[in-house]
Amino acid sequence: MIAPMTKYSFILLGSDEGAFLEKLQECGVVDITRSVKPVDEHSSGLLSEAEQLRKAIASLENADWQDVTPETVRVQDPASEATAAFARLDTLTERLAHCRKEAEEQRPWGAFSPAQVRQLQEQGLTLHFHKVAAKRFDPGWAAEYPLQEVFRDGKTVWFVTVSTTPEATYPFPEIPAPERPYTGYEAEARDTEADILSVKARILGLKTAIPALKEKQATLLGELDRYLASQAAGKAAEGRLVTFTGFVPDEATGPAEKAFEEFGVFYLKDAAKVEDNPPISFRNNRFVKMFEVLTDMYGRPAYNGFDPTPFISVFFLLFFAFCMGDCGYGLILMLIGLLLKKVDSFKDLAPLVVTLGAGTTVIGFLFHTFFSMDISQWAVFAPVKGIFLPGKIIGYDGTMVLSIIVGVVHICLAMCVKTYEETKNKGFVNALGTWGWTLLIVGGVAVGALAFIGVLDAALTKWVVIVLGIVSALGIFVFNDMQRSKLANIGVGLWDTYNTATGLVGDVLSYLRLYALGLAGSMLGLAFNKIGMMVLGDGSNVFLWIPFLLIVIIGHTLNIAMAALGAFVHPLRLNFLEFFKNSGYEGVGRNYNPLKK
Repeated sequence: MIAPMTKYSFILLGSDEGAFLEKLQECGVVDITRSVKPVDEHSSGLLSEAEQLRKAIASLENADWQDVTPETVRVQDPASEATAAFARLDTLTERLAHCRKEAEEQRPWGAFSPAQVRQLQEQGLTLHFHKVAAKRFDPGWAAEYPLQEVFRDGKTVWFVTVSTTPEATYPFPEIPAPERPYTGYEAEARDTEADILSVKARILGLKTAIPALKEKQATLLGELDRYLASQAAGKAAEGRLVTFTGFVPDEATGPAEKAFEEFGVFYLKDAAKVEDNPPISFRNNRFVKMFEVLTDMYGRPAYNGFDPTPFISVFFLLFFAFCMGDCGYGLILMLIGLLLKKVDSFKDLAPLVVTLGAGTTVIGFLFHTFFSMDISQWAVFAPVKGIFLPGKIIGYDGTMVLSIIVGVVHICLAMCVKTYEETKNKGFVNALGTWGWTLLIVGGVAVGALAFIGVLDAALTKWVVIVLGIVSALGIFVFNDMQRSKLANIGVGLWDTYNTATGLVGDVLSYLRLYALGLAGSMLGLAFNKIGMMVLGDGSNVFLWIPFLLIVIIGHTLNIAMAALGAFVHPLRLNFLEFFKNSGYEGVGRNYNPLKK
């Protein structure tokens, strides 16, 4: 749910501005409306320096050479030293690659003496260097030209010719003369390798400065945040007075006001209103909080809107499990989630991965699928066979029917949410049009379901449908906007009828993707199982178990990767498009971002 906010307006002397903002950072709960990007040269400089530190820290943390002994390093500016060291390492690495390449290219010419080549030139003789494919080399050239073959490797022939002029014409291509023998490049490569080891040792020695660099980076980011907040201040009395507007969640107003009183600042407080554009902070339980990252991908709601995260948490989990549809894959995802807890950069997502894996395991079990094998045929599960999803429901594939039912429930819930929100924000009279559509569609679905299971008989169902139709028609065609004429309302109602009728059919059919993705993953996994069994045969040959296991393990690994990608993207689409469209959700709010250390 959206946490209620309290708005604070502060008035203080301009000389107290910096100290007051530092106090707010220590408090850590006051959101001062400010830019999220640099606004001038000073803030750009702070951000640039913090970014340089971030890159230096990341590079140092990734530096890991087991065969290099760290050097003891004491420098005044470890960030600049690290940047320079990595730049030099890149240069040396490029030089080493160049030397090795040149050494290989010049190796066929042997360890010749550049001094002797120069002596020949001084005597009026010029060496020309040539390289041709062995199949194009004509031994008869040696009778026509002063030619000496130098090296042959079966594919290429390297040879030289001598002339009394720098320019000579030959029927075979000439290449540039080597600047030095390959031994010179090898010697330079050895020296470069030694320099690289020295630079790596220095970089490893600089890793001891990582904590200090992180502290400095945090200080710079705090200073930048504080500076951006100061630029949002209102100025009065020629800068002698400044004013700030801040927002604090209601549950944190106690500690915040204690900090204000300790500083002695004058402030006014009031409950935040929509027109104040307060930041949005969520207040959810541990389960729902895991899915807030998905809501933030779309955008937070307006202050008078609703938090869609509780709905996303249930339906995204359900849709993801539908798309995966295999309890074996669910167990693998749970294992991956547990392993991610040990990785610092992914440990925040680990609980979500474990939860998605657990949901997949449960749904996959109900779909009686384990690594694309039908476990309903296993004798061990005979006592619980009754809880498995039946293969057919009303004559159609059970998973397909279930996906349609879930989609209808999802859309009906979205329409109920929209009706509640419009009634809350606009009043009942101004939401009659929405009430009409909700009664017609949600009420119709409910009546149809009750009639299908036999709760309502045919006669009662007919009268309930007639009453629903009349009441809904009044809301849709007559009272959809009390400020318009009745004739205009009828025209708008007809247009809405066309859009709703065509849109709802497409929305409901869109949920078939849950069935299609689950079926595709299951069939692909089954194909790998069958290929493996074809290779294994009757299992009597022990050596055939190796290719069998390779096929099954690699095949299911690829299938899990592809299925997980589809199971993430498509449920997200069903929530962001179908649910958000039918619930009227708009992600126009801004995140709660308090000043803090």
